[in-house]
Amino acid sequence: DSFHVFDTTLRDGAQREGINLTVADKLTIARHLDDFGVGFIEGGWPGANPRDTEFFARATQEIEFKHAQLVAFGATRRAHVKAADDPQVKALLDSGAPVVTLVAKSHDRHVELALRTTLDENLAMIADTVAYLREQGRRVFVDCEHFFDGYRANPTYAKSVVRTASEAGADVVILCDTNGGMLPAQVQAVVATVLADTGARLGIHAQDDTGCAVANTLAAVDAGATHVQCTANGYGERVGNANLFPVVAALQLKYGKTVLPAGALAEMTRISHAIAEVVNLTPSTHQPYVGVSAFAHKAGLHASAIKVDPDLYQHIDPELVGNTMRMLVSDMAGRASVELKGKELGV
Repeated sequence: DSFHVFDTTLRDGAQREGINLTVADKLTIARHLDDFGVGFIEGGWPGANPRDTEFFARATQEIEFKHAQLVAFGATRRAHVKAADDPQVKALLDSGAPVVTLVAKSHDRHVELALRTTLDENLAMIADTVAYLREQGRRVFVDCEHFFDGYRANPTYAKSVVRTASEAGADVVILCDTNGGMLPAQVQAVVATVLADTGARLGIHAQDDTGCAVANTLAAVDAGATHVQCTANGYGERVGNANLFPVVAALQLKYGKTVLPAGALAEMTRISHAIAEVVNLTPSTHQPYVGVSAFAHKAGLHASAIKVDPDLYQHIDPELVGNTMRMLVSDMAGRASVELKGKELGV
């Protein structure tokens, strides 16, 4: 529990254009993610649509999770209504999920324009909902939506949202780059400051609109975040979310953190492709670590070096993540390319 790998493929990932998951699809993906060994699987928003409500009803009965805990996603209570009387909060409890993630507004403009309430009432909504769910025996995480934009506009209020959630009993407060506009150095600086000023346990949820979601996630870890939210193959709204697989591979192989069960990392390529098959999207051939081209070598200069030592042109052994090295032969090849390809083919 000292470090969380939290997967939101079934909720945030399902928001990608072109993905339409049935309940059966969601159950299959949940099994794959549990096999991979993530700590938490966010299954959707029970009560928001019939499919997600059915998923939780079936998942709690049909899947015996070996590694993951099932998470229900929802919002804080409505303004000027007790959490105990809010039907949406009741649906979170009825889901049977042992963990609940609440989305909370942390940008003052969103509170006033989207929620149409006061800044103080928003804090009351957070505190009341977190405390009520804790009283009902649920573990609670809080997603601070639009946190980084809110922090830029009003850092005092953004930090008060974090502090309120933590003091009400949230185990982790997640800083969300909802619009995906942040860069790694900015993320690292903000996370470090918020951690120092609030003392809350922090997580990171990064969208990939600048192409930096994985880097932003790791920058947050460098600054002290101990909870990372990702999606399989980077699926998600607009251009996607932080990709689960390069994040986990970096944590295990580059940071030396044990975040998966023994032997699970070697299943990563298989899991990635299996989930792509369920969502009916062709796997990206050039995806880091798990793409079929991730360890493919075309240049003759590379091949001649690899003939001596594969590590000269590979940052890891591909077998660590269940992938394989491939030699390509073209007009760019040299003698070593042909020789290595011949050995690969048994010639």
